[in-house]
Amino acid sequence: MRLSDLTTRGATPFSLVPTADERKAIADALGIAGVKKLSFSGQLEPVGKSDWALDAVLGATVVQACVISLIPVTTRIDEGVNRRYMTDLPQVTTGEIEMPQDDTIDPLPAALDLAAVMIEALSLALPQYPKAEGATLGDAVFTEDGITPMSDDDAKPFAELASFRERFEKKEE
Repeated sequence: MRLSDLTTRGATPFSLVPTADERKAIADALGIAGVKKLSFSGQLEPVGKSDWALDAVLGATVVQACVISLIPVTTRIDEGVNRRYMTDLPQVTTGEIEMPQDDTIDPLPAALDLAAVMIEALSLALPQYPKAEGATLGDAVFTEDGITPMSDDDAKPFAELASFRERFEKKEE
């Protein structure tokens, strides 16, 4: 959407619902198994003389591989998306800058790609470590034949001292 073409007298509603082929391309771009449903709807509203506010709702059903078993995990995402596009942002001239408190503020573009905003919001809302119900990570045991493998309890620094204490207390009884 070219922001200069929008009315400044009120909000401009929008709604995006990607096709099956577009959802497949989004899933491939995000490196996930699939996007079953995806919608992004809301409004762009003028703020002041030249700034804009985007208030929207992202709805999605995604499929990701379980981080433990690689079994497909389906997740429902319903999330609000708020962005502020402002003209008077300081220009970055060095490689090192301080991050602002408000991470919803972006520089005002000439044209706003709502599909890119939708994909970015979806990527940020995805579970980082999807886990299938009942999937557990078992103990990994690596040792040579005939040697007793070391357990997590054996690796604790005071485990041996505790066993000495127990033996000492038994001797006193």
